Parts: sequence; C-alpha cells; structure tokens
Amino acid sequence: MSLALTPAVRDLLEAWLTHLRGVRGRAPATLDAYRRDVTGFLVFQAAHLGGAPGPSALRAISARDIRAWMAAERGRDVGARSLARALSSVKSFYGWWAERDGFDATIVLSTRAPRHPRRLPRPLTETGARDMLSGVADQDARDWVAARDVAVVTLLYGSGLRISEALSLDAGLLPFPDALRIRGKGGKERDVPVLPVARAAVGRYAALCPHDLGRGTPLFRGIRGGALGPRSVARVMERTRLQLGLPSSATPHALRHSFATHLLNAGGDLRTIQELLGHASLSTTQAYTAVDTARLMEVYDAAHPRA
Repeated sequence: MSLALTPAVRDLLEAWLTHLRGVRGRAPATLDAYRRDVTGFLVFQAAHLGGAPGPSALRAISARDIRAWMAAERGRDVGARSLARALSSVKSFYGWWAERDGFDATIVLSTRAPRHPRRLPRPLTETGARDMLSGVADQDARDWVAARDVAVVTLLYGSGLRISEALSLDAGLLPFPDALRIRGKGGKERDVPVLPVARAAVGRYAALCPHDLGRGTPLFRGIRGGALGPRSVARVMERTRLQLGLPSSATPHALRHSFATHLLNAGGDLRTIQELLGHASLSTTQAYTAVDTARLMEVYDAAHPRA
C-alpha cells in the first residue's frame, strides 16, 4: 500500500497528521482513522491514474476521479456512513494542504457526501442501567478486576464520560475528587461532578488493585499492569447484557447516552447537560437525549427571550 504513495505525498500526509495531533489535539484512534481513509483514497487514485500520483497530480484531481473512488467504495459494499466519513477525511487533508500551499481545492471540498439516515442513540432504561452496573460486578472472580470494571462503568453512567476519557484518567487523581477536569474532543475542557457512588467504586478498586497506582500512570489497569483498553470494557459489558437479556445497543457509549437522558428525565436543564457532555452544539445534546423539538424550543426561548 505504501508503494502507492510517493515520498513527497507521504511527507504531506505525515505533516497533516502531525498538525492534527499537535494543533488540533486529535486522539490516536482518530488519527489512525484519518490515515486509513486518506491512504485508501490515494491508493485508489494510484490505480485509477496509472501510477502513484505526486503532489501536482493530486492538486489537479478532477470531480470524475473523486466520483470514481466513491463508486469503487460503494462497489466494495462500503456503507454510506463510512464513505461519508472517509470523504470528510479526504476533505480535511485537502483543506489543510490548500491553505498551507495556496492552491484551489474547491473540486474536492465541494464534493457531496452520500446521504445516510441519521442513527439516533439508544440509551438504556434506568432499570437496565442499574442492572448493568450490578451485573458487571459478577463477571470476574478476581476481586480487583471486578471492582475495576464496576468503577469504569459507574463513571461512564454517573458522569457521562466517553470511554476514552475514563481510560485516560491519571492515577494521580487518587483519592478521587468530587469533580473532574476532563479534556475531551478537540482539546475542549469541561468540569464534571463525580457522584459519591462513583468515588466509592474507584476507591474500592484502588484499594484492591495489585499494581502501583502512582502519579503519571494510568488509573485503570489491565491484568498485566498496562493501561486498560476500551475493548476489555466492551467485552465485560457484552457478557453482562447477554446474561441480563439487554439489547445489543447496551455498549459503553450507551451509558453516556443514558446519563444524559436520565438526567433530563429527572428535570435536568438541557444547557447544563450540554456542558457536562462537552457538546459544542445544543442540537447534538438533543440527539443524545432524544429530547423532542418542543422541549428544545423551550430551552432556546429561555436562553434567548424576546424583547
């Protein structure tokens, strides 16, 4: 695959990823996805154009070349949503490159993404969320592992953290505080409260953990002492939901949706929930909570009263 990239194009790709990492604060998983998307586009263009294109050829790419790539992706049964994401990556690369080197990338930037139905979040019921938290405790006979898993899922549900945010917490936070300063997507920071039940769960895990939880090390550890990975959390939740008969949508991310929805149902203010989740747009929070348009307009009117 790397043979489809000339040294100059490979350098461009690495410079763009370095920019995203250093200036934009993109997460490693996001950078990997960007690399795959853009590399896949460039590999196709190498075959389509009859050889690895250099920067000049890529700057002169036509709408027909882009449509050919999109058609080939759909021919490989790539879904509309995945193709739209890949196109977004390509546009991001070209947008950065055009701004840096001063050329017109309108043809790429104006390409329309395939339409796809919006996938609405599916939070757990309040009973389902409680059952999930208690059921996770029964998945491992090792007390410290069970306590760790309970602590993670309690934070996801109790504070609305993304799984990446929970697993990036530093052990130097111990003893766990009443509130956390979280750095989310795009480096945006927010403060989230920690419920007493979550503090207790983390404290129990820390007391049982056989690994040194010193400052500068990951709070949540795998069996061998390395940083706990998101797949481990997903697996323990998968085993739990199968035992409890919960839907397949009962994933780590669903706990974040559940946090927002249940908080709203209990009378929480949508604007406050937006801040807790770290959303830039209220409409994103609306989707997370599945709140209806009438409730959204109530919040909007309260925030923007008419003269």
